[in-house]
Amino acid sequence: MPDLKTAIRRAAGDLGFAACGFAAAAGDPADARALAAFLHGGRHGTMDWMAATADRRGAPTALWPEARTVIALGLNYGPGEDPLAALARRDRSAISVYARGADYHDLVKRRLKALARWLVAHHGGDVKVFVDTAPVMEKPAAARAGIGWQGKHTNLVSRDWGSWLFLGEVFTTLEIPPDRPGADHCGACRACLDACPTAALDAPYRIDGRRCVSYLTIEHKGDIEPELMEAMGNRVYGCDDCLAVCPWNKFTAPTREPALYPRAELMAPRLADLARLDDAAFRRVFAGSPIKRTGRARFVRNVLIAIGNSGDAALRPVAEDLRADPAPQVRAAAAWAAERLAGLPSPGPSGIMGA
Repeated sequence: MPDLKTAIRRAAGDLGFAACGFAAAAGDPADARALAAFLHGGRHGTMDWMAATADRRGAPTALWPEARTVIALGLNYGPGEDPLAALARRDRSAISVYARGADYHDLVKRRLKALARWLVAHHGGDVKVFVDTAPVMEKPAAARAGIGWQGKHTNLVSRDWGSWLFLGEVFTTLEIPPDRPGADHCGACRACLDACPTAALDAPYRIDGRRCVSYLTIEHKGDIEPELMEAMGNRVYGCDDCLAVCPWNKFTAPTREPALYPRAELMAPRLADLARLDDAAFRRVFAGSPIKRTGRARFVRNVLIAIGNSGDAALRPVAEDLRADPAPQVRAAAAWAAERLAGLPSPGPSGIMGA
């Protein structure tokens, strides 16, 4: 078995995975209890699919009873630049690091399938592969497999790769001895809790998804409370604040996956340009990007919120133009943004305020 685990790790490394660990498919009942508490408290917001699949999420064997081992994989997507630099450019958009390149779901799943084929060909057994679109509690599985631990921001932290790992799993019917679970090395640090712009991390190791900027900009389909809109700043898709401030990131390195390199047009794009995207242009600009899954209406709503937070009166006409948009959430955000900018002095012909 040690030889088998070494061989799997070598094959995973050849496919570009930075981390590989093994956990028993039976899972840990504590994970199911934590999920139940999260759902009971309504912290999943409008993500009804989480509640609908709770029974299958509780343990890997609940999803696939024949599974005996979970092979947890991590793919490094560490940025090569300051992930929070765009926050200071209020006329620009801040897009989460993971969404600046190609859709990681496709990349990770292809690699998982390749590893699964290799495993069956060389060692037998049946396999299934999963990325985060499946009802799998990935972070607890990765922590049980020794890849890292769930930090106070509730995301996985690795001593080698910080907070920048895409996760995926290969379930197998092979009995492979589990690795030692990852030990918690957060200590007294609370950098991630203090960095959260909306106070979604209301206690260590606990998140209220309803306040999380990633949830608000990606999952939430309706209007957003004014208090939260103000706190969102210019974050138009996702949020990296709690990840980026983690001290363990100092040990990581930028990704070497060309598909995950940021597209130039997604590095702090102008808010005005994004707000003017119609459906066809939105699909064209974000083809092959995870942002496309959100849809034009939600995305432009987010952009308008950023415009309202920009403090730039020159962007008010952009918001005014969208007050009659067909999408109700766009109209509501446009009205909010226009009213926020209404009292500001307009730039003169020279572009200087009040000139």
